[in-house]
Amino acid sequence: MSGFDGAKAELHCHIEGAAPARLVKEQAVRYGIDVTSIISDDHFVWSDFTTFMNAYDLAASLFRTEADYAMLAETYFSGLARDGAIYGEIFVSPDHARSAGLEPQTYVNGLGEGIRRANEQDGIIGRMIVVGVRHLGADAVLQAARFAASRPHPLVTGFGMAGDERSGHVAEFSKAFDLAREAELGLTIHAGELAGADSVRDALDHVRPSRIGHGVRAIEDPRLVERIAQEGVVLEVCPGSNIALGIYPDHRNHPLRTLIDSGVKVTLNSDDPPYFLTSLKQEYDRAADLMGLSHGDLTALTMTAIRAAFVDDATRSRLLEKLLPP
Repeated sequence: MSGFDGAKAELHCHIEGAAPARLVKEQAVRYGIDVTSIISDDHFVWSDFTTFMNAYDLAASLFRTEADYAMLAETYFSGLARDGAIYGEIFVSPDHARSAGLEPQTYVNGLGEGIRRANEQDGIIGRMIVVGVRHLGADAVLQAARFAASRPHPLVTGFGMAGDERSGHVAEFSKAFDLAREAELGLTIHAGELAGADSVRDALDHVRPSRIGHGVRAIEDPRLVERIAQEGVVLEVCPGSNIALGIYPDHRNHPLRTLIDSGVKVTLNSDDPPYFLTSLKQEYDRAADLMGLSHGDLTALTMTAIRAAFVDDATRSRLLEKLLPP
């Protein structure tokens, strides 16, 4: 096992889903909530997508204050820096904030403070992508887009849609993405994970994002793969998540290598790392050890992530300089 010791970057991680089980247990004690149904021996317990979402929602409900979210963001980004990352983006959900009794503005203020602390201590740069939750419906996603478009924090630089991609049709959410585009936010959308190639095609047709969250099931349609490569759309690929959720049986059967060989721009990401027994470092290491990617291949994936990041040109240039040999 050789692993990968180069610089890394992450574009696809849900901040509530990044809370390690030990931290969730500490929060549960603080708020007097029983979490034995979702945590055993410091590991999250779930068996399918529905029970995964139930565990996720219960754990997320234990972050209830601005200080809680500052701590969570600092924990995540500092850990990312220890893994060798120079940059990270997190998905942030106003709907999760409200369900925890927190105003979205207070929520992003707390997250921004945590990112600031991690930057000050570890040098890592971070940004936030506001997401609407697809299965809550078009109105809820539009409300999230309005919040993102108001630029509630300097580190909010993107808009996306997460949630169950089997719910509704992408066209129903196009107004939200049009609003975010007019606000000059970066655009990404979950597609091609639980649903097949058609969901990726619909996302490209109706949303026109620069990035697709997951997108791996585009591999089921060679013409679609060719289109993605030609249009330069970047896929935020999360192999550990895909395997944990049963989309692919193992790393050797995952399409990451085939997508790269087809000319598709891809990045490596951890999605909801403690739930899937992974981390960004493990994603890079497994890509090297189990999927045949070379050090050069993996450095190129980091380069792709930085070039696709939702940051200003000056920040992008500073990050790219860290990838260039002295």
